[in-house]
Amino acid sequence: MKALSLAATAMGVALLMAGAANAQTVFTASSWVPPSHTLSTSQKDWCDLLEKESAGRMKCNILPKAPTAAPGTFDAVRDGLVDISFTVDGYTPGRFINTQVAEFPFLGNSAVATSVAYQRIYSKHFAPLGEHRGVKVLGVFTHGPGIIFSRTKPVTSAADAASMKFRIGGGNINELSKAMGWNTTLKPAPEAFELLSTGVMDGTFFPDESVAAFKLSMIRHATTFPGGLYNTSFVFMMNPAKYNALSAQDKAVIDKLSGERVARLYGEGWDRVDAASREGAQKAQGVQRIQADKAFVKAVADKQDYLETRWAAQAQVKGLQNPKAVLAEFRAEIAKVK
Repeated sequence: MKALSLAATAMGVALLMAGAANAQTVFTASSWVPPSHTLSTSQKDWCDLLEKESAGRMKCNILPKAPTAAPGTFDAVRDGLVDISFTVDGYTPGRFINTQVAEFPFLGNSAVATSVAYQRIYSKHFAPLGEHRGVKVLGVFTHGPGIIFSRTKPVTSAADAASMKFRIGGGNINELSKAMGWNTTLKPAPEAFELLSTGVMDGTFFPDESVAAFKLSMIRHATTFPGGLYNTSFVFMMNPAKYNALSAQDKAVIDKLSGERVARLYGEGWDRVDAASREGAQKAQGVQRIQADKAFVKAVADKQDYLETRWAAQAQVKGLQNPKAVLAEFRAEIAKVK
């Protein structure tokens, strides 16, 4: 009887260990843009990689609808309402200062280049300062170069822009618009269709991708700038308690898939949809594209020079050493990325 009891105990322990070995960690993931948007599909691609790299030990349950509006996403991840998501730093004005470096004009024409370079600068200079404290940062990235889109007439000059009303997403472009004297309203991307279709706004500042992603069929004109009029800083993040509860083995998988893996994944996705949307908008909607002339570019550059000086002072207060050198390093890094 004693032998049987010992055998039963051993079998029970073995079953418990097998159950523990087969236990699966499920992360709730959410997106505040449509499932077809490149942000959503890139997040799903990352989740698929996570499941594959962990041999099924970890997976994502992607919610059909975000439980909070875009500006509340950072706090939702921090507080555990969801485990994984992304947000735009500029959706909460004044909260993030150092990350504005990725939002300046004329940075580059590829989301991959700006995203990977930004991740490198972030890891080296910004992460140690803890500006995203409260979440586990999986990676940072940017979208493609920002463009002025309009419904009724082309924007050929700073004066043209000043005579119209635009929806913008926040960050440095908000400050630049103020400095330029433009009439802009800070609204999350998903609200663009209603604002434009009802005529509340004359146009919007977006990367190429957004014309298709948000079904902006009313857009007729696009004004581009060398390297973009602006960019947007994104953070892809995880609830820290969820991460801390993982085994060392599973933490290593998360870490392997973080940083530049995230930046390149999102950047490549954005470049693909930028190209497809640009071609589609020209063919289906007859969108007329012009490039800002030298006078328009100079008008922006003159105001941006002041904003970069102001940013450098604010970043230094936040603990960033020699911000102007960091900005120069960032621009040089963009040129290196292939």
